[in-house]
Amino acid sequence: MHRAVIFDLGKVLVHFDFKRGYRALEGLCPYTAAEIPKRIGATDLVERFETGLVEPRDFVAQLSAILDVHVGYEQFCGIWSCIFNETLIPEAMLEGLAARYRLVLLSNTNAIHFDSIRSHYAPLLRHFHQLILSYQVKAMKPAPAIFRAAIDAARCRPEECFYTDDIPDYVAGALTLGIDAVVFESAAQIERELAARNIRWK
Repeated sequence: MHRAVIFDLGKVLVHFDFKRGYRALEGLCPYTAAEIPKRIGATDLVERFETGLVEPRDFVAQLSAILDVHVGYEQFCGIWSCIFNETLIPEAMLEGLAARYRLVLLSNTNAIHFDSIRSHYAPLLRHFHQLILSYQVKAMKPAPAIFRAAIDAARCRPEECFYTDDIPDYVAGALTLGIDAVVFESAAQIERELAARNIRWK
């Protein structure tokens, strides 16, 4: 019997496309949209930011130096967060689940992105009983520590939690700790997975 449902954020609740951000930065720096992720990826800056080891303004200053970008902090945050677009899980499903189960959000994210999510997707977030965010717990999926934080937030045993994530390695990490987890493909697929477990939302 399941007592909690845990959702990933990016490409599960809300779709995102990093290329949108790279294209927006392209016109503001000497590098092409294809070169930008390579320059960022050559550092561990994003990982340190998403584990809360770098403050937002320091992150923007360091990344601006890496990309030779000269814009204000707020403008940079807007560009960095333009990656989010459509919602993938209906709010009605979240509302129905929250009325019957402990609902937890589990995400590798950072302070800038999550401030944008709070602003633009508040109707989705309001249904969650607790948010487990990598930059706050100082650990990223698939590290066991972040999954243990989600289990604590769920207030039940691992096997009583249902979890979905679009990244197979993260699902594997959850399974290792005893969480019932599946790879996210679509809202319709998750409806089938929930129904197969007699997890009700309506």
